[in-house]
Amino acid sequence: MRHPSVIARRVAAVSVSLVLAAGAAACGPDDNDAKGSGGDSTPHKGGTLTVLNSNPQQDFDPARLYTSGGGNVPSLVFRTLTTRNRENGEAGAEVVPDLATDTGRPSKDATVWTYTLKKGLKYEDGTAITSADIKYGIERSFAPELSGGAPYLRDWLVGAADYQGPYKDKGGLDAIETPDERTIVFHLNKPEGEFPYLATQTQFTPVPKAKDTGTKYEEHPVSSGPYKVVKNENDGEHLVLERNTYWSASTDAERKAYPDRVDVRSGLDSSVINQRLSASQGADSTAVTTDTNLGPAELAKVTGDKELAARVGTGHFGYTNYIAFNPTVKPFDNPKVRQAISYAIDRSSVVNAAGGSSLAEPATTYLPNQKSFGYEPYDLFPAGDAGDAAKAKELLKEAGHANGLTITLTHSNAKDFETSPEIATAIQDALKKAGITVKLQGLEDNDYSDKIHNVKTEPGFFLAHWGADWPSGGPFLAPIFDGRQIVKDGANFNTGLLNDKSVNAEIDSINKLTDLDAAAKRWGALDKKIGEQALTVPLFHPVYKRLVGKDIKNVVISDWTGVLDISQVAVK
Repeated sequence: MRHPSVIARRVAAVSVSLVLAAGAAACGPDDNDAKGSGGDSTPHKGGTLTVLNSNPQQDFDPARLYTSGGGNVPSLVFRTLTTRNRENGEAGAEVVPDLATDTGRPSKDATVWTYTLKKGLKYEDGTAITSADIKYGIERSFAPELSGGAPYLRDWLVGAADYQGPYKDKGGLDAIETPDERTIVFHLNKPEGEFPYLATQTQFTPVPKAKDTGTKYEEHPVSSGPYKVVKNENDGEHLVLERNTYWSASTDAERKAYPDRVDVRSGLDSSVINQRLSASQGADSTAVTTDTNLGPAELAKVTGDKELAARVGTGHFGYTNYIAFNPTVKPFDNPKVRQAISYAIDRSSVVNAAGGSSLAEPATTYLPNQKSFGYEPYDLFPAGDAGDAAKAKELLKEAGHANGLTITLTHSNAKDFETSPEIATAIQDALKKAGITVKLQGLEDNDYSDKIHNVKTEPGFFLAHWGADWPSGGPFLAPIFDGRQIVKDGANFNTGLLNDKSVNAEIDSINKLTDLDAAAKRWGALDKKIGEQALTVPLFHPVYKRLVGKDIKNVVISDWTGVLDISQVAVK
C-alpha cells in the first residue's frame, strides 16, 4: 500500500490530455449499445483487433505487472483467481470469480482465505492448471529479479516479509497451502476482508514451474486465458496475440474473446493515435487504445462531428486530484490557514484548467464519487463554484494573518492537466482574491515526484493525486492517511503525515469486514472524519474520453477501470 497504484503511475507517464485510468455511470458510445458500421451491430467472432498505444506493454510477466482487476491487455492472456466484473458502469466495480468457483471463503476472522479451482482449466498446451501452479506463480513474484507487482502479498501473507522467491528459497511459502490440485489456502497476518480484490492482481496467475524461464518468461508466458502470445518485440512494443484453443468459454464467464487476433502496437505519439482512430482507415477501423485520452482541443473537434462523437467512450475511475498540506511546515500547521485555503479555492477555474467539465468533475470529498468506494457526499468548507474569498479572509484574520499571506505552491511542469502549471495558476488566481499571494515552484516531473514523496523534503503546499488499486475505500484512504504507512526513508504517500490512533484503529476495524457493502459505508464515514482536519483540498475527479475505430462493436466501460474493456470488444 506504500506504492502508488498502477493507475496513478500510468497516469503520470502516458497522459497527454488528462490522465489514465470517477460519478455518473461509465458508458460507451450511444448508451453502451454494441455499435459498428453496416446494418448488423451484433458482435461476432473473427477478425483482427488492433491496439494503438503510447506506452509499450513492458514486463509482460504476471509477476512483474502492477494491475487492477487483472489489467487490460494482460487479462487476455493471464487469468487469476478472481477478476473484475466485465459490465458497464457501477456493476463493473464488483469482484467476481475467474479461475476459482467463487470469490473466496474466509475464516471467521478473515485471516484465512480458501479457494477451489473450476474443473477443466487448461493452459495453451492442453495441460491442466493446478493450485500448485498458482502457489508457484505467487512465489516467483517475490523474486527480486521479477519485482514490479503490487506489494500487498509481502505485507499480508504470514512469514512473507523477507521471502526471496523460489529461485533462492526452494522451500516456498508455508502461508500458501495446496491440499489438493484444486484447493488453495492463504494464511494472513491480519484480517483482510478485501482479499478477493487482491486476488485479481496478475500475481495470482498460474505459472507451470516446468515452463518457467525466469526473466525470459515474459517473451512467451504460458497462457491461461483466451489468447496466447505469438510475438513480443522490443519489450512489449509490438505484441501479437492469437487464440488459445484450449481456453473454454464454459470456464470463463467474463471474457468474450471475439477477435481471432489482437495486434498491439505501442510507442506511438498520442496525437497520432487519436488521428488514426478518427480517420479509421484500413486496419485502424478496427482499432482501439488502452492508454490514450482525448484532450480538450481534440474533444472540441470530435464533439462537432456526429459520427466521431458516437465513437467516444466515456468512463470514470477512482481517482482524485487534490492540494496537499504538510502540517509540519508553517503556516500550514495552523488548521485555520488550511481551512481558509479550502474556502478560497475556485473549483470552476480549476476544472476549466483541467480541460473543462467534459474532462473533469469538481470534488469536495477525497473519496471518488462512486458507490463502491463508499462515497458519502460532503462539503465541509462550502464555497460554491467560485470560492468564498470573504470567509477565507475571516479565517486568515483569526489565524493571525489579517494582512494576508505569502506561500509557495509546488507543482509539476509535466503537461498532464493534473499537477501541472495550468492547475497551479488557477489556484494562484483564486487565492489572490482572498489576500493570499502564491508563488509557484514548478519542477520537472521526476524532481517533483522525488520531492513530494520524501518526508525530509516534502513542501508545505503542493499538488498531488491518487488512484485506487481496486474500487474500494481501503486502498484509497489507507496509503494516504494511515500513520503506520508513513515511510521515513523511502517513498512516502501519507502527504499530511497523519498518525491519528482513532483513524488507524478504524482502518483496522473496516479491514476485518468481509461484507464489502458494509465496509464501503464505513470508508465513506471515515473519509468525512479525516476531511474535517483539512489536510487536503479535493479539486476534481477526471473523466476519460477515448475514441474507438468505426468498426468496433461492444464497447464496455466499467467503473473499475474507467476505460474500454478489451476483453469485450468485437470487430465483426
